[in-house]
Amino acid sequence: MIAAALIGFREGLEAALIVGIVLGYLRKINQTKRYQDVWLGVALAVGFSIALAWGLQRLELELEGRMEEIFEGATMFLAVLVLTWMIYWMRYQARLIKSSLERNVQRALDAGDRRGLATIAFVAVFREGVETALFFTAAAFAIEGEEVLVGLILGLASAIALGVALYASTTRLELRWFFNITSLLLLIFAAGLFAHGIHEFQEAAILPTIYPDVWDVNHILDENSFLGELLKSLTGYNGNPSFMEVLAYVGYWVFTILGIRWLVERNLTRRPDQANP
Repeated sequence: MIAAALIGFREGLEAALIVGIVLGYLRKINQTKRYQDVWLGVALAVGFSIALAWGLQRLELELEGRMEEIFEGATMFLAVLVLTWMIYWMRYQARLIKSSLERNVQRALDAGDRRGLATIAFVAVFREGVETALFFTAAAFAIEGEEVLVGLILGLASAIALGVALYASTTRLELRWFFNITSLLLLIFAAGLFAHGIHEFQEAAILPTIYPDVWDVNHILDENSFLGELLKSLTGYNGNPSFMEVLAYVGYWVFTILGIRWLVERNLTRRPDQANP
């Protein structure tokens, strides 16, 4: 439930901040009458996101046996890919989002296109909605679906409340540290989800099971106990992982650390060019 709440809070807050930027710019240029166009796009994005999550859940219920395991594993891999890419993209592009959104809003206003504003809000929110639906589905495969739903709802509700408070207040919070911390927690969750996807593919006999139990510490911390379930939802804890699961977990972190290092070095090398165009 904690992992689902974190996902809901992170994705919900990103969507709320994006909507806040659009509404704030409209207020700044005295175009508050166009709020309804933005809210139309938001409502459509939320509706389509819920429909996507429902469709993925229904599809999984229709599958049985090996096809179900393949679907669950593939969904986990896709969720890990999207989650990791989202974190990299946000780390590199976050500082450009505000100016880009404001330019797009101004273009839509200059063109007198009401659908343009709705489309901007729809695309921005639906992107977060797709990610949330995908993560929710993948997390529900790994742990109890009801707990995931409760956590997701709590996270989204908290994000909406904070987003409204930030928009209504003149206070501007420094959110960089928030996104850095949540990015790390989500990467931990993604690593466990990736290893769990390997497990599903092994169950479906797509991947070989080499050394099925590298170690077994369930007698120390049972993965089915309360603490074990909590660690499973947050980190993908497995008391008796296979060799490929361990390899996948370690490999994901190697890839992630190298990727972040590459991003940092790229930013450092680009700064002199930006300072002297």
